[in-house]
Amino acid sequence: MLLPAAAPRFLLLLLLLAAPPLVRPGAAQAPLRASADSVAAAPARNWLRRPAVLRTAIPVALVTLGYLSRSENLLDELKEEVREETRESFPNFHTHLDNYSRHVPALAAYGLFAVGLKGERGVVPFTACYGLSHALSTGIVSNLKRISHTRRPDQPTDFSSFPSAHTAEAFLTATLLHEQFGRGRPWVSVAGYTVATATGAMRMLNDRHWLTDVVAGASIGFLSAETVWRLYPAVVRHLPHLAQKLLLLPTYAPGGAVGAVLVVR
Repeated sequence: MLLPAAAPRFLLLLLLLAAPPLVRPGAAQAPLRASADSVAAAPARNWLRRPAVLRTAIPVALVTLGYLSRSENLLDELKEEVREETRESFPNFHTHLDNYSRHVPALAAYGLFAVGLKGERGVVPFTACYGLSHALSTGIVSNLKRISHTRRPDQPTDFSSFPSAHTAEAFLTATLLHEQFGRGRPWVSVAGYTVATATGAMRMLNDRHWLTDVVAGASIGFLSAETVWRLYPAVVRHLPHLAQKLLLLPTYAPGGAVGAVLVVR
């Protein structure tokens, strides 16, 4: 049996997993003493210790576990237990704030742009990353909802519970806020991820989602933002080269339908 504090402990864990890695002062100035030979002789398993690998593997594992919880197993029992404890502790909780809080980190980013705060990229690249990340996250979430066919805790006839779209959007915007303004300003990252975690908590407190829905949604939002943020510079650098090989032709079909064909030369 889970204690009533199980849900708060989970939220703290979720915040810690999503938070950016801390760097010790002066670590960046430390000289690199490893020679090429020592690097080549390092065990192959060292790649598992790389932060990028862990920051990808952990969210993917959480999404996978959440998907497996749709069947009757230990994970399913866990989410049922958490839901029961949450309802017992907050039986009358109800709010619509989670419909708006998921957008708060993005609004905060544009607010920081407005007051002239310098970030990693300009407002146009940031907006492009936001739009592409949102499209990627929405596509993954909608398809998983269709495939998993998981019932909502408050609506047994609604099978669109897994994963949580609200939580995915909240962690997506919090991650972009961190990448844009939080590298040298930890308070920005902490504020963004706190709002995102609160959004996931409210989805559970409103009895709209299971614990596994929220964890998976947070993971998808984080991964979508990170993927687009990392790939965007490379894509932009290759756009002029790609543009020379692409040809867009209009097409017309019987009945007045209009379309387009993309040709790669």
